Amino acid sequence: MADTILVPLELPDPEPLSPVLIEDLSSLSVVVLGHYDLPEQTPVRSAREQFGEAAQATLDAVAERFVDAGASVRTRLVFGKDRAAAIRQVAAEEGCAAELDPAPTEGIARILVPLPDVAEFDRLPRFIRVLSEDSIQEITLFHVVEGAERRERGETVVSETRERLIEDGFDAGSLDTLVVEGDGHDEEILRIAAEYDAVVMYEPESTLSDRVFGTLADRIADETGDPVILVNRDY
Repeated sequence: MADTILVPLELPDPEPLSPVLIEDLSSLSVVVLGHYDLPEQTPVRSAREQFGEAAQATLDAVAERFVDAGASVRTRLVFGKDRAAAIRQVAAEEGCAAELDPAPTEGIARILVPLPDVAEFDRLPRFIRVLSEDSIQEITLFHVVEGAERRERGETVVSETRERLIEDGFDAGSLDTLVVEGDGHDEEILRIAAEYDAVVMYEPESTLSDRVFGTLADRIADETGDPVILVNRDY
């Protein structure tokens, strides 16, 4: 569904979710996924029998916080060895349009929005608005020009997106744009993201380096401390 977000947690001891994020996501339908990582030789069935009750109680406690904030919530519990596969499977089964990569935060005043090389999409603005609380001071529409792409194309992408957001009701004074040129697309996003409080972006294409360094969303959350909303592509 267009308004459903997946919130994956690592069990048995998940990182605590910020009250700010829970409040900001309360207008959405939330799927809280608990992934219980198993040692290589541990059978899933025996792990579920041994740890399932406690793991579900942990998920229910997190879900209750969302319910208290007014969100519609359901939980999923998965025992296994492949976190990424579990996230993909549950997101597909639950019809999630986005995924939260959480990080501790006390407030979200500045949001970075890395944009792909297109200016026609519909889903991303919905999730920008989710984090556009009263304290938001700046939303920066950001594009990295690389390869054969011309800077003029990057300027067009951010300017046309800004115009569309204004037409959709966003405050023009809070919308900034930034275009940079560089050979390292992910590195440029990481560099700029460090100056912001949260990142909302479309899901990038998977690469071989994801297995070694982690996904771009994980790296942003880990290296900058910014929560990331990763939106499924609709372009």
